[in-house]
Amino acid sequence: MRGHALLWHQTSPSWFFDGGNAATIRNRLETYITDVVTHFAGKVYAWDVVNEVVADDAGVGLGYRNSPWLQALGPDYIEWAFRAARAADPNVKLFINEYSTESSGKRARLLAIVQDLLNKGVPIDGVGHQFHLQISTTAAQCEAAIDAVTALSANLEQHVTELDVSIYSDPGSCFSGNTATCLPEITTPSQTILSNQATLYRALFNSFAARPKVTSVTMWGLHDGQTWLSNFPVTGRDDHPLLFNRNRAAKTAYYAVVDPAYVIP
Repeated sequence: MRGHALLWHQTSPSWFFDGGNAATIRNRLETYITDVVTHFAGKVYAWDVVNEVVADDAGVGLGYRNSPWLQALGPDYIEWAFRAARAADPNVKLFINEYSTESSGKRARLLAIVQDLLNKGVPIDGVGHQFHLQISTTAAQCEAAIDAVTALSANLEQHVTELDVSIYSDPGSCFSGNTATCLPEITTPSQTILSNQATLYRALFNSFAARPKVTSVTMWGLHDGQTWLSNFPVTGRDDHPLLFNRNRAAKTAYYAVVDPAYVIP
């Protein structure tokens, strides 16, 4: 099993930061990671040690997310988390995990942080890519993310940790909170939409297979009825981003992925 995730700002309880004493907060972090990783040693083969620590904009310093962790401890919390995980399980693979790596700006900030960790000798084994894509995304954008990490260090393994392809191509303003600019709901996708989605999925998996450093791909959900995208960026707007529909039936995208000879209609 993959472990996801040891440190994520959205699930860090507020009491973790009580007192404001950096030494105390660091001790809580290292104790938590040590206990969790030790408990699952031998069962979890890879951990997302830190999740979404890169800023969506310029961020702070190298481009860190201005999270409670950064405010309490500075950027060293990332290094401390990795070192605690390695001490707890010398054999587990340790990843930094991030979304929107297909975007050049976000990717550049991630690469700067990873390079800093490598320079410090931090025990990082790989990079996880959260590819939450729109149907208008190209496989080339994801290839650029994978190739950039490989160019940074050929020793880094890469996982696609969260993969789905939304049938919508919403503008950036939709994700910034202006839901009036989001596209209207499509209750039943047309075959054209399903075919376009399948074409992208096939291109993506062909890209992953052609890159030896990509050793794992995880779909972000089992079927369309479970997708988080039916509540993001618009609450209650159905989306159809996965390989199986709401009735658990295989979609065009499924056959495009598993059968190279399948002709996409």
